[in-house]
Amino acid sequence: MAILDSLNKFSDAQAVTATAISNVIDLLPAAIGGNVTTDIGAQGDLYLTILVQTTTVSAGSTTVVFSLESDSTADLATSATVHWSSAAIAKASLVAGYKVVTIKLPQGNYERYLGVRYTVNVANFSAGAFDAFLHVGIDNQKFYKTGSLIA
Repeated sequence: MAILDSLNKFSDAQAVTATAISNVIDLLPAAIGGNVTTDIGAQGDLYLTILVQTTTVSAGSTTVVFSLESDSTADLATSATVHWSSAAIAKASLVAGYKVVTIKLPQGNYERYLGVRYTVNVANFSAGAFDAFLHVGIDNQKFYKTGSLIA
């Protein structure tokens, strides 16, 4: 089972109704010899997991594209570098407990600020929440929505 560090959480049941950015992690590359980028994907077994915490609801045929991005600014708005991106996932798949992805971080130049972007297409959601976090190692643990009873 992976051990989660609260400082490596992008989203903890983050409600997403329209395109949004998660919490952002400051990688502090400026403190590493003055570099403006660092390759955290080369650090070993570091993984990104994104889960649906609350089933999405929308009047339209809404989809979401999930992406891991870094940028020189904390709002990921300057010229974000996309390190990984999902295909458009339909709202019918985005039910509580659904694992969007668990991937090993790709190698590459990560800028100072790292976060997850939720790009909502077609129509906004009236409900829906996601978890996204970094962790060391991989496991096959089954994730459940908060408050679930497990027999």
